[in-house]
Amino acid sequence: MPILSSLLQNEFMPGDDYQFTIIAFPIPAIGPDFEEIFRETMKINTLDVETYQRIQQCLIDALDQGERVHVKGKGDNRTDIIVALAPLKDPATETRFENCLADVNIPVGEVFTSPKLEGTNGVLHVSYVYLNQLLFQELEIKITEGKVTDYTCRNYDEERKNKAFIKEHVLFHHDTLPLGEFAIGTNTLAYRMGRKYGILDKLPILIAEKTGPHFAVGDTCYSHSEEVVVRNPDGKEMIAKENSCSALRKSDPASAYFNCHLDITLPFDELEKIAVIKENGEEIVLIRDGKFVLPGTEGLNKPLEE
Repeated sequence: MPILSSLLQNEFMPGDDYQFTIIAFPIPAIGPDFEEIFRETMKINTLDVETYQRIQQCLIDALDQGERVHVKGKGDNRTDIIVALAPLKDPATETRFENCLADVNIPVGEVFTSPKLEGTNGVLHVSYVYLNQLLFQELEIKITEGKVTDYTCRNYDEERKNKAFIKEHVLFHHDTLPLGEFAIGTNTLAYRMGRKYGILDKLPILIAEKTGPHFAVGDTCYSHSEEVVVRNPDGKEMIAKENSCSALRKSDPASAYFNCHLDITLPFDELEKIAVIKENGEEIVLIRDGKFVLPGTEGLNKPLEE
């Protein structure tokens, strides 16, 4: 029923017929540090767009040189996943990552794509993460050809309960979901604020998704709007707006969409590396040991070091 409801909503309220802008602020109930957190949130929501545009373009230029991305955790983090990227027919005019600035959602701070499902394989693991205000401990999801094939966590002593908890609150009762998004959040100031005040569980998704690299299970960011032309500030057209699931929208709409999209963010301190892999096997490292190392992005490390 939720899927049919979303199809009906889009029929009468097409996503490409309206625009929106969303912003989030804390309220006093967040705790005794409300005033400080409010000031920090104001800084986060008003960061210089041009600065982030340049930094994020450096990431996109590197990402557009590869055919896949390798994300690997460090220490006890077992993340090890290869993300397949949509092919570029004309790199001079096309891009596969959107340079997300503070135009339709605030704050600034991510580059994202719809991964190619086929060829996307591995394990996503986070020691602890809050999803819709629910704590998941040792969340681990196996991805095979771009879809969830197994999962577990350590919230309960019984594995049956762990799987049921994930199926309800991550898969939303689906047997499987595709990987709808891969993104690199660049708002390290928001990441620092969440850690400093211990409010990671209270950050709204608009801010939380910008605090680090993340994957989303479910629909892509362009659900029901795949035909809308999207261009980055450099003029290149964003072409990675669908996958083999959403491509069914014309022939089998009920199988194309899942009416959910849940971001799972990896903390910087659990990352060994994020690297772009070119066709010849050469790597371009973007993040190593939780720090940005790609030339032109080093300024993002300042909040991480404070």
